[in-house]
Amino acid sequence: MDTGWIFSYPEESVVRRAFVFAENAHKDVKRESGDPYIIHPLAVANLVREWGLDDASIAAAFLHDVLEDTSHTQKELEKIFGIEIAQIVDGMTKLRNFKFGENPDAENIRKLILSFGKDLRVILIKLADRYHNMMTLKYKSPEKQKEIAWETIEIYAPIAYRLGMQKLSGELEDLSFPFLYEEEYKWLTENVKEQHEERVIYAEKVKSALHKMLEEAHIEPITIDSRAKRYYSLYRKLMRNDMDLGKIYDLVAVRVIVNTIEECYGVLGVIHKHWSPLPRRFKDYIAVPKSNGYRSLHTVVSALENKIIEIQIKTKEMHQENEFGIAAHWAYEQTKKDSTQKTKEWHGVQNKKELLWVQQLQNWQNKFVNQQDFLESLKIDFFKERIFVLTPKNDVIDLPAGSTPVDFAYHIHSDIGNQCTGAKVNGKIVPLDCELHSGDVIEVSTQKGKKPSEDWLRFIKSSMAKKYVKSSLRIKDKRLQTKISAPKEIQFKIANLDRPGYLREITNVFGDLDINILYLNSQTDPRNMFSIVIVRCATIQKQKLTKLLMRIKKIQGTKEISYYYI
Repeated sequence: MDTGWIFSYPEESVVRRAFVFAENAHKDVKRESGDPYIIHPLAVANLVREWGLDDASIAAAFLHDVLEDTSHTQKELEKIFGIEIAQIVDGMTKLRNFKFGENPDAENIRKLILSFGKDLRVILIKLADRYHNMMTLKYKSPEKQKEIAWETIEIYAPIAYRLGMQKLSGELEDLSFPFLYEEEYKWLTENVKEQHEERVIYAEKVKSALHKMLEEAHIEPITIDSRAKRYYSLYRKLMRNDMDLGKIYDLVAVRVIVNTIEECYGVLGVIHKHWSPLPRRFKDYIAVPKSNGYRSLHTVVSALENKIIEIQIKTKEMHQENEFGIAAHWAYEQTKKDSTQKTKEWHGVQNKKELLWVQQLQNWQNKFVNQQDFLESLKIDFFKERIFVLTPKNDVIDLPAGSTPVDFAYHIHSDIGNQCTGAKVNGKIVPLDCELHSGDVIEVSTQKGKKPSEDWLRFIKSSMAKKYVKSSLRIKDKRLQTKISAPKEIQFKIANLDRPGYLREITNVFGDLDINILYLNSQTDPRNMFSIVIVRCATIQKQKLTKLLMRIKKIQGTKEISYYYI
């Protein structure tokens, strides 16, 4: 591990002093890998430094395990390094003790949210800590590997993504993938290798042609490079596309980096002039950025030899933001500050727009009296896939995937949700249970005095909308489970490793529970690796439904199961 960078700091600096303190505190202690323990805080501090964080962050990264693993105290750190650094280390210590497991404690999740909402440096150092731990995960026991990989892919990678740290989020997912889905990872790496190599060669041809096209248009890019789609992201996309690699256009994408936003659109014009864009595959994340701050132009075109490829266009500043997210903003703001200026409160960015979701989490958790309700809302609304829709005034609204106009209305205001009577999507009248998609422009109409319909609970997605509807109607959960107006059928979608006898085991489970199958269909991907089983039956009581889901999940080869009411 390179330690040369540490000695670029003065001997009396807080960074050098923190390194020496940590080195002595962890003296003679080894990690599971057999390396001296100091290797870990050194790696974490170096990563934090590379992200451009301040000296206090680097010092705290060196010290982040001291309170937990040694006899040193919080007061001792305060005396030697000051309250600011000691508080960051204390936040890291609390996060280290935080465990998710199958039944996580909602109170601990509140502490997690409040800790990084108060000082984002805590979560940034935690993400660096998790990244290095994932690099050495192979030295843990198999049970610990799965537990840590699950926490990483379900909690920390989404948090990194929400903070705009696209690169880190993807790396955390890829590091977790082989430990959680060993067979799928092996299949993917074996089957994608040949196509990946072919597309890399093709991308080089596209880059060469693109250089000439831009030169003729008098546009000089900073770089034109290519990047391969990450394995876990590719796996999820394949699951949505019948495991067909032929439907993945961004297996290898070309990326164009330019100096200005004007040049971004200029490059786009040149590309579309020479190569035909695919309908509905152009995305302008510059005009309408994602909620995590991601900005870029994405277009899918039929390029050389009539082959399809995705091209991404962004400025150097956008690229840095997309790679490092909120940390990039922090580094940028640091360069603007007077070097003699001392700040006791960490602001990170002057414009707090990027941190609105953190504040929303803080405000939101206070609205839930019941801890379990808050926990469920967190799972549904903040750690799942999102969509980004627009108001008529072009404001971006972040909603859970599958949301409807009613979810949108409640996001605007509870009164608008309660009194919602109709909706338009992209100027066309739609039913209230219409599923929204990213980029849709939503308008809702209201009627004063109107109350929400009990039927809305059948299709709304966001937990906040459900909370307001239940509150307005004063319906107890028990009545909801047995109401007469319940849907008549349930349809299950089961993704599984294709193997002989799997379908028979599925039907046996339904038979054992006295559930009549109304419809059954199975489709296998061309490589005979995965299959999707669709099963439909009459509605059943919640207790039996839970038992059915548990039985199916235990069948060897089951990878994912979802259901919805018809």
